[in-house]
Amino acid sequence: MALTASYVTRLPFTPTMVYLAIGILLGPAGWAVIHLDPNVRVMLFHRCAEVAVVISLFTVGLKLRLPLRDKRWGPPLVLAFASMTATVGLIAIVGVWALHLPWGAAILLGAILAPTDPVLASDVQMKHPGDRDELRLALSGEAGFNDGTSFPFVMLGLGLLGLHDLGPAGIHWLAGDVVWATLGGLAIGGVLGVLAGKLTLQMRARKREAVTLDEYLLLGLIGLSYGLAVKLDTYGFLAVFAAGVAVRAVERRQTRIEAKKVEEVMAHGSRAIDPDNEPRLEPACMAGALLSFNEQLEHILEVGVVLMVGAALFVVGLAPAALWFVPLLFFVIRPLAVLPVWWTERLTRRQFAGLAWFGIRGIGSIYYLMFALSRGLSGELARSMVSLTFTVVALSIVVHGISVTPLLAYLKRGDHVATR
Repeated sequence: MALTASYVTRLPFTPTMVYLAIGILLGPAGWAVIHLDPNVRVMLFHRCAEVAVVISLFTVGLKLRLPLRDKRWGPPLVLAFASMTATVGLIAIVGVWALHLPWGAAILLGAILAPTDPVLASDVQMKHPGDRDELRLALSGEAGFNDGTSFPFVMLGLGLLGLHDLGPAGIHWLAGDVVWATLGGLAIGGVLGVLAGKLTLQMRARKREAVTLDEYLLLGLIGLSYGLAVKLDTYGFLAVFAAGVAVRAVERRQTRIEAKKVEEVMAHGSRAIDPDNEPRLEPACMAGALLSFNEQLEHILEVGVVLMVGAALFVVGLAPAALWFVPLLFFVIRPLAVLPVWWTERLTRRQFAGLAWFGIRGIGSIYYLMFALSRGLSGELARSMVSLTFTVVALSIVVHGISVTPLLAYLKRGDHVATR
């Protein structure tokens, strides 16, 4: 990462593409140093992807420094619920009619490939909590929500395949997997995030030495919110994301200063303030320390998981159906699914075009795929879904990685022209 960072920033591709290439070279297509078969090493891929997504979701939550009643939540919520449902439905239809899958497998495939990725999409997400770009905000909020909101469709697909109990007329799925699991996960994460944020600020106010424990409190909050949510049969991904948003909300309510000063403190931490003369900046300093630590952890996990994906890519084999399925997903299904966002009237035409393109698939899809395998998905159906999912993720890393720099530059020029 350190050796390639300065070179990659000058070229039209992302560091993630470098990690993928190194993974391919380490696999059987290159030096054959690593042989990882996701069909066999299910729990290894499952847990690694799980940890990476959990850490990334908390990071996204910390970046969203918005009041809960802010109208800017509109596009992310529409993307997380309406666009998510539309994407699953469109992929399912393609799965039944073109891939000849049973409806259960087609819905499961839609749920696996529908979520946009919070790990690999960092280049197009909010750069800092003060970032007011509507496109970045929409993509960040979408990635934070939809790794949890796709879970009900995963359970529906597994249920239709006979691998999960949906209950009479689907009542168990509707009440448990949709309503309780979604609302319960958000509530658990929100409550624990508020409590942890207030506890951290109290420790900082009483004893300055306690600030060194911020990172431990962060890991404890992530583990507690995720573990408790899973234990209570709710969605841990939503709980962790809500916990990050709640910690940020505590900071925002406690910090009664202008946004520019908050950004300065976030960037430079305690060095930007005199704690004796400006105690009101303490919440921003706390949030900055948490975000900085979490972003570093996120990048390290990204390297590991993408290397694994690259090493496994030619073990599972490139899916022939990807030749037509991937263009259909990127150029047709994604733009159609995000159309409801246009009616929120929050995005310009250029920003909406960026939103329609940047539906990056990644580690979240790998997690849901491995979750399905761990629940009993097997045989030729499992192998074909593994091959297609890994191919889609690899192509998304490459195609979206190549386009991210020129497209963002184009959108930025458009914004400058509109401003003048």
